[in-house]
Amino acid sequence: MRTAKRITYYLRKLAIFLLSVFILSLAVFYISRLTPTDPLQSYYGDRVEKMSAEEKEQARDRLGLNEPLHIQYLRWVAGALEGDFGISYKYKQDVLDVIRLRIENTLILGGIGFVLTFLGALALGIFCAWFEDRWPDRLLCKLGTLTSCIPEFWFSLILILVFCVSLGWLPSSGAYSVGKADDVGDRIMHLILPMIVVLSSHLWYYAYMIRNKLLEETRADYVLLGKSKGLSRRQILFRHCLRNILPSYISIMAISVPHVLGGTYIVETVFSYPGIGTLSYESARYADYNMLMVLCMMTGVTVIFCNMIGQIINEHIDPRIKANEVVETSEVTTV
Repeated sequence: MRTAKRITYYLRKLAIFLLSVFILSLAVFYISRLTPTDPLQSYYGDRVEKMSAEEKEQARDRLGLNEPLHIQYLRWVAGALEGDFGISYKYKQDVLDVIRLRIENTLILGGIGFVLTFLGALALGIFCAWFEDRWPDRLLCKLGTLTSCIPEFWFSLILILVFCVSLGWLPSSGAYSVGKADDVGDRIMHLILPMIVVLSSHLWYYAYMIRNKLLEETRADYVLLGKSKGLSRRQILFRHCLRNILPSYISIMAISVPHVLGGTYIVETVFSYPGIGTLSYESARYADYNMLMVLCMMTGVTVIFCNMIGQIINEHIDPRIKANEVVETSEVTTV
């Protein structure tokens, strides 16, 4: 009986995931076709200006752009199910081949940034909760609020102006120097400024949330009970309060994926960092439909998947979440 319920639970999650992906694919496909940019400009470049109206129509026929949108969508889905996502209009290569060359750089920047953000946020949140309303807490709150309000693109330009143009200490663009793709030291030098922007944009935002969650826990009734039993403040904070906010912490991490990912894309664009963010900007700008479709689906699927994983983990850590869903469902059925 328990196994059957578990199978039903995961099948329901899978159905929701597949439905979400289907709706996302429809939305991205149709909305991308509403942009005024001509995809022929992306495919032929400046040559399109010299083409006659008849030649343009023939080119659109070859690319399948003159067919009804629903036919184009069904053809794209059929190809996607077979692993064929079409060619990039701009790069004249298979979409997946172009993405494969860029995704490693984004995984390095975004992955390291994500880990450092949440390790740092957890440490800062605990530190501020420990020194609540004292000068370390007040100083970090003010500095954190200031840095988190600075626009990413503006801060990136300031860093480039100071450390690249004026001082010449760090490179201003790229993921590595020419011919040094395997040089770890060179990659680190190129990561310093983008990583500073990623961390400054997200670190305090999540640290402040963790700080507030911890402070809410320290005011709970069980904390007074623990103090009456002689537990020290350290024991209460680390053994009980920190443990009780873990479900919320995991939810924050899951929900933060689009936030951190979006910030990484902006940073990549400003620093001309050859990753998925820069590629997304180029595909949207040049109406590279096939590339834009795959990139949006990759990002969307990642966000949906991470949110669902966070929800599943939360429900296993804190059974009250599932219990609340059951109660709400029964109330709706009764009404």
